[in-house]
Amino acid sequence: MPQTQLCKNRVGLYFGSFNPIHVGHLVIANAMLENADIDEVWFVVSPHNPLKERSTLLADHHRLQMVKVAIDDNYRFRACDEEFHLPKPSYTSLTLAHLAEKYPNKEFCLIMGSDNICTFHKWRNYQYILDNYKIFVYPRPNYKGSKWEKHRNVTMISAPLMDISSSYIRNSIKEGHSPKYMLTPEVLKYVEDMNFYK
Repeated sequence: MPQTQLCKNRVGLYFGSFNPIHVGHLVIANAMLENADIDEVWFVVSPHNPLKERSTLLADHHRLQMVKVAIDDNYRFRACDEEFHLPKPSYTSLTLAHLAEKYPNKEFCLIMGSDNICTFHKWRNYQYILDNYKIFVYPRPNYKGSKWEKHRNVTMISAPLMDISSSYIRNSIKEGHSPKYMLTPEVLKYVEDMNFYK
């Protein structure tokens, strides 16, 4: 029997500053591919998170390049720079609308940590996102639960509890310590070659 409608490729959007991208990000993204109902993970590099200070961010193109070299060996991962070309600051609801229009053959959903689901009510148009997009949530340290986790579009995903942060890595480098094993060899080389975070 012929198909009347093609299934859309489901893309999990993993937003972040990725300053720098580290192995924790990659472990989580891979866990999402394995345990959530998604076909690809796109690492959406954010030029400016409205809830964060901009002062510590590396230039957009450097953070994008680090994502590219980190994920180069996995065809189901993709570096996404769409937010670089949208109005600043970036709001997820606007990015979702833009991507849905640009890629009508894709079904987009969100990947976020449990710390973000707890503060989801602070997001612009959060109710619209919650009602119209699937959200896959991975565990973060000290998570005590959220009123959103029982929502029909929210799925809690089993994934390793990663307590590595980009800020910890930046501080380590600044203090003269090696971030080896927290970064992929390719990202480590890029950081060292560019003399970042010192």
